[in-house]
Amino acid sequence: MAKLSSNELGTQPISKLLVKQAVPASIGILVMSLNILVDTIFVGNWIGSIAIAAINVVLPVSFFIAALGMSIGIGGSSIISRALGADNYEKALKTFGNQITLTLVVTLSMVFFGLVFADTIIDSFGGKGDIFEPAKVYYQIVLYGVPILALCMMGNTVIRAEGKPKFAMYAMMIPSVSNLIMDYIFINLLDYGMEGAAWATTLSYGLCFLFILWFFMSKQSELKISFSHFGLNFPIVKEISSLGFVTLARQAVVSITYLFMNNILYDLGGETSVTSYAIAGRMLMFAMFPVLGVTQGFLPIAGYNYGAINYGRVRETINTAIKYAAILASLVFVVLMVFPESITKMFTTDVDVLQQAPHDMRWVFAATPIIAWQMIGAAYFQAIGKATPALLLTLCRQGFFFIPLILILPKFYDELGVWISFPISDVLATVVTGYFLNREIKKNLIPKDIQS
Repeated sequence: MAKLSSNELGTQPISKLLVKQAVPASIGILVMSLNILVDTIFVGNWIGSIAIAAINVVLPVSFFIAALGMSIGIGGSSIISRALGADNYEKALKTFGNQITLTLVVTLSMVFFGLVFADTIIDSFGGKGDIFEPAKVYYQIVLYGVPILALCMMGNTVIRAEGKPKFAMYAMMIPSVSNLIMDYIFINLLDYGMEGAAWATTLSYGLCFLFILWFFMSKQSELKISFSHFGLNFPIVKEISSLGFVTLARQAVVSITYLFMNNILYDLGGETSVTSYAIAGRMLMFAMFPVLGVTQGFLPIAGYNYGAINYGRVRETINTAIKYAAILASLVFVVLMVFPESITKMFTTDVDVLQQAPHDMRWVFAATPIIAWQMIGAAYFQAIGKATPALLLTLCRQGFFFIPLILILPKFYDELGVWISFPISDVLATVVTGYFLNREIKKNLIPKDIQS
């Protein structure tokens, strides 16, 4: 794969450029998702089905704190992409330095409070009954590595903003592969159980961080910052925060969703329903890797060309990204509709879970073919620095539709009401996002570059 520098984001053909950006992103997400998937399979088969539910309780908490780093990374990377497109190199450097400082300060503070209130948090997120103890073991160890994970997630988005998708891919692959190797050693060979699973995850974050640190210190990176760039600059911090809040709010809503789902499903169906949701959730992370890859590849291209006022290329990027993502989402839909029983058998031998999970999985993925419009539409507003519409559209599916639906529909349809909330919220969010994206294109993306 050819080396890609930031200025080529504004010159290469969009289709070719999107493939160059999206393929490494997709591979990285695939490997990371495979890690989560296989990790869950290992845990389910080597420790037990309760361990799957325990990890599902912990993930929204640890991922939320790590998402602070991702939100700072994506918010700052939007600024960096546009700054590079406008040849404002100093702003790009200052933004990167501020991202590092913010990530460390915010995540370390959150980890402190997360450890102090560990029991309350675990219980609130559905760690009840037999789930509590394994969840607490996993939670405490994983939380120590979350600041490192946050730095990794922040750094990865900056690497992509520089137009270096291959290195961003490597950064995602390293912890995924190393985690699986350490899973086998700690869980299967040394029989460390939940502690082994947690340490494998935490140590893999450290290896990822070492690679990202090497990248920015080597000649591969264009961003050579000095100590002066670490000092917080209020206008930059404000812009990072407003754009990054979109990602943070999305992850916050995801965490709240897990909180509601785990508790509602525990009340309706006990540990079996929580485990079924955990399996569907892992498949949701894994199966959507190509669509997420297109979305990740789309962001720096749209941001760079918007900063360079190449609106015709921005329109073309939107259309191409939606087309590619829709095709890939449709393929995912077919596979998940045809093989849910076989997929469930990979995770567990629990008879009750084997009977329930395939049915639930089909509902979760029922509207998958149409989600490309929602994902690309919300990502577009974030890429160009329009924080308010990006925030509202990002929260549209889970915040405005899904959470209210899972609180209302079970009153009429019991547990089925939870599962049918997935496709209903997907359809509603796609309609809303499609309307606002179409209006934005017609109103503001007049291709001025044609005049030149």
